[in-house]
Amino acid sequence: MQKTTSKLDITQFLDQDQQKDLLRFLTAGSVDDGKSTLIGKLLFDSKKIYEDQLAALESDSKRIGHAGSETDYALLLDGLQAEREQGITIDVAYRYFSTNKRKFIIADTPGHEQYTRNMVTGASTANLAIILIDARKGVITQTKRHTFLVSLLGIKHIVLAVNKMDLVEYEEDVFNKICDDYKKFVTRLNIPDVYSIPLSALKGDNVVDNSAMMPWYKGKSLLTFLESVHIGSDRNFEDFRLPVQHVLRPDIHFRGFSGKIASGILREGDEILALPSRKTSHVTRIIGAEGDVSYAFPPQSVTITLADEIDISRGDMLVHPHHQPRIERQFEAMLVWMDEQKMDPYAQFFIKHNTQTTRVRLDQIRYRVDVNTLEHHSSEALSLNEIARVVLTTNKPLFFDPYHRNRNTGSFILIDPITHNTCAVGMIMDKLNPDDLHSRIIDTEQLAMIHRGKSLIKPEAIRKRYNQVGATLWITGLHGSGKNVLAYTLEKELFDRGATVVMLDGSTIRSGLTNELDFTPAGRAEQIRRVAHVCRILNDQGVLVICSFITSQEHIRKQIAQLIGDERFHLIYMDVDIDYCRKNKPELYELADQGKLKFLPGIDLQYEVPLKPALICKPEQTAENLEAIMQYLQLHTIFPLE
Repeated sequence: MQKTTSKLDITQFLDQDQQKDLLRFLTAGSVDDGKSTLIGKLLFDSKKIYEDQLAALESDSKRIGHAGSETDYALLLDGLQAEREQGITIDVAYRYFSTNKRKFIIADTPGHEQYTRNMVTGASTANLAIILIDARKGVITQTKRHTFLVSLLGIKHIVLAVNKMDLVEYEEDVFNKICDDYKKFVTRLNIPDVYSIPLSALKGDNVVDNSAMMPWYKGKSLLTFLESVHIGSDRNFEDFRLPVQHVLRPDIHFRGFSGKIASGILREGDEILALPSRKTSHVTRIIGAEGDVSYAFPPQSVTITLADEIDISRGDMLVHPHHQPRIERQFEAMLVWMDEQKMDPYAQFFIKHNTQTTRVRLDQIRYRVDVNTLEHHSSEALSLNEIARVVLTTNKPLFFDPYHRNRNTGSFILIDPITHNTCAVGMIMDKLNPDDLHSRIIDTEQLAMIHRGKSLIKPEAIRKRYNQVGATLWITGLHGSGKNVLAYTLEKELFDRGATVVMLDGSTIRSGLTNELDFTPAGRAEQIRRVAHVCRILNDQGVLVICSFITSQEHIRKQIAQLIGDERFHLIYMDVDIDYCRKNKPELYELADQGKLKFLPGIDLQYEVPLKPALICKPEQTAENLEAIMQYLQLHTIFPLE
């Protein structure tokens, strides 16, 4: 009978433990404010440390501790060797413990500014934040930075833990002044619940039990507050959201849709709407971890079946028809850059939002936030740990809610498409209304650029895309000098090396663009003028252009350079005599000698040798010519840009 009772007691205990809710919280503060010490003391005084851990703690405290003769409780959390050596927290340390009233997961986050991304990681799932302040220092810059990050991440509860009160003689005035200073700052942020506690982590004052050293403090101890703070209403139970993760088909008789409920409550018989198809049906079954249930809520993972056959796949979302999310491709978000590599603002990323992944581009950085002063600054790109408000456009519409309303459907990550590293996390502020979208894409300055025929794409973005600078390589020489051989060979060489290149020569241009022009000097000049304009347009788009034209007069070549741009025009001269040209194209020169062909350069039209060509080439040295041109392009940072 005793054994049966014992088994029942254990079962009852386990059932009760299973029913306890979970509080996730983080600690944040400046370096050496006592975050790890506080959590270590909380675990120690609440009797949540095993005997072997306690023995190791006492041994480590004597060997590498930073608390003098006291036990260094921070060693319970500072797991990295570098953390123990320096007495600081670098990585995020997670610890689990429970009391009779609640279960807890603690994230001990680093205080240094360069580890902002680590703090964001720890805060992403937290319900509450403990902001530590050294009573001797008061509210400092890092206190404000951590509070801003907590606000940014949608944490609604803050414990302002004024630590090291033992070092200021437990003075009430010191505590009150710090609380007043902090409230002046926090009123600028969207944090509804702030609870202030004076304590000494090292001595244990007001950590687990109320301290006799501060009789003037009538509030709760830290552990008592953590056990009693109400977080149930923090979740969004109004807007049902089920991102479909998997379509379950164990056999031909069953078809269910599996996923983790992000928000809202789902009941058997509810009408649901599938996005993006917008087809509706009714829920026939809700299957949870223990079998069929009549209702489900976040963060439960369930499989549901529907009364109707609807085409639903991974990445779709099931919602209630009367509470629909935003369905948009453009939105604003707060972005935290987490990659060691600086942002490339012209690259495309993958965005992972719930169970959906698609391409996304960064349209604009509205401003970068100085996390120390909260000031806004203009920025072209973000570096590690920087935070900015940005405008994003996705390839496919996302189904989202603003982050302040629903953390699960309002958050996302950006993934580098090459390395597949997570390079940023984001919190969606809201969609863009049509007026904002219009002003963003075509603002006053951009509209003026369009009227002037100027591209909205920045030159540096084009250079980054093609790894080259738009330029024109103009090859000049007599008929039969080998211009076309060099031009087409050069085109092939550049293409093989990855360049974006276009080839233009006299025969192809006269077959269409200038087929109505004759071969008189006036007709030749007009043809060259048109070709120069084409070159300028292509160069503006970052394209390399190779031109093979006689261009016999020096003043015409100068006009071409002016039209295209002197810095883009690079003249290559094929240096041969007229006898070589006659041998190469005898029929052409015979017609000129017989008077059947007029205005042939070198015969009855003077060819002026270029005064200052960029390069001089010989037709019989094709390999040497190509090598010289490629070296020239690299020397002048035209191609490649490496």
